[in-house]
Amino acid sequence: MDAIAALHNRRSEAALGDPAPGDAVLENIELAALAAADHATLTPWRFLRVRGEARHRLGELFVHAREAAEGPLSTTERERTRNRPLRAPLLIVAIACCRTNTKVPEIEQIISAGAAAQNMLNAAYAQGVGAIWRTGGFAYDAQVKVGLGLSAHEHIVGFLYLGTVTAQRPPRPPRAPEAFFQDWTG
Repeated sequence: MDAIAALHNRRSEAALGDPAPGDAVLENIELAALAAADHATLTPWRFLRVRGEARHRLGELFVHAREAAEGPLSTTERERTRNRPLRAPLLIVAIACCRTNTKVPEIEQIISAGAAAQNMLNAAYAQGVGAIWRTGGFAYDAQVKVGLGLSAHEHIVGFLYLGTVTAQRPPRPPRAPEAFFQDWTG
């Protein structure tokens, strides 16, 4: 797919199923992440692939984190929370690994990790893979971060869900650039 067409037409797809992207397609997605804007070449990101049985363990981690924050959950809420990582055959946890650097503030490093995540979404779409970027409370939960092995200086930027689209969403309504861009004349 043409790069400009992919950038103009990409959509988040929430209805995802098997199969997950194959090895060559996944490698392209991963290489796209590594091409993200990166001030001072700090590479302030890393990624965790979660697939197979690891998705069930992530679901249990979500349940424990939620119960630690809210108290015991109903059976329905426990099951709903446990099944969140099962909404796609592959999840990629995008992590900002902020480094101490007086030249590059932490916010720029987090934005770089976000750019890497966006590159992965674009690469997935360009190759016909459905994907959606999710955050929610689990991305900011201390227990989830510890359970995933994050250090104190690391932040979850998002959970990218990838798979085969099972129910495609309608195209995004067009947006007019003039509604968002203006000339600054000083």
